[in-house]
Amino acid sequence: MDRKELKAQAKLQIKPHIKNLCLITLVYLCITFVAELVLGNIPVLGSVAVSVVITPALSLGFYKVFLRLGDGIEPQIADIFSGFEDFWSAFKVQFLASVFTFLWMLLLIIPGIIKAYSYSMAHYILAENPGMSARECISRSKKMMDGHKMEFFILNLSFIGWFLLGAVTLGIGYLWIMPYMEMTMVNFYNRIKPAPAVVDAVPVEEVPVEEVPAEEI
Repeated sequence: MDRKELKAQAKLQIKPHIKNLCLITLVYLCITFVAELVLGNIPVLGSVAVSVVITPALSLGFYKVFLRLGDGIEPQIADIFSGFEDFWSAFKVQFLASVFTFLWMLLLIIPGIIKAYSYSMAHYILAENPGMSARECISRSKKMMDGHKMEFFILNLSFIGWFLLGAVTLGIGYLWIMPYMEMTMVNFYNRIKPAPAVVDAVPVEEVPVEEVPAEEI
């Protein structure tokens, strides 16, 4: 898979909508920052509240914005909150993926990282399939990422320079970098996801036509 092509496509996709996408990213970052600032001071429970209650659903809404953009739907600022419509599923996917990754990390670091990439498409799958069980999302992600984990790792790695640039700009650059990166990830997801099953047409049983005598015509 050509990552340059994925990234070039992402630039073209976000360009006409960059104002809304920057605003959506700003809202996403501000809510996350304020939640961490307010709740983070509460020992243990504060960080848990942010990572369990706010982040999964908010992130799900963020993914939905770019999945819809990939389908040609104009992004709206209110879409960032659409993930709260599937709050529990978002929480369970985040929770199970984190627990499974942690358990693999207890064995060795590398297997844990590999498993984290195996589960990385679960959030996109949930975003496209509201209400799907967390285990099914994770199971589908594992199958989808089979043979693509290294490609996804290198794709993520290719954004390190951009994130360093965002840090140099005191975070302002992230308003463009995050939409660019997320759109690229969605393009990757759309490339590797299975094509929808095509239901074969049921042949219509041929009904014999009764011959009409010529004299009756």
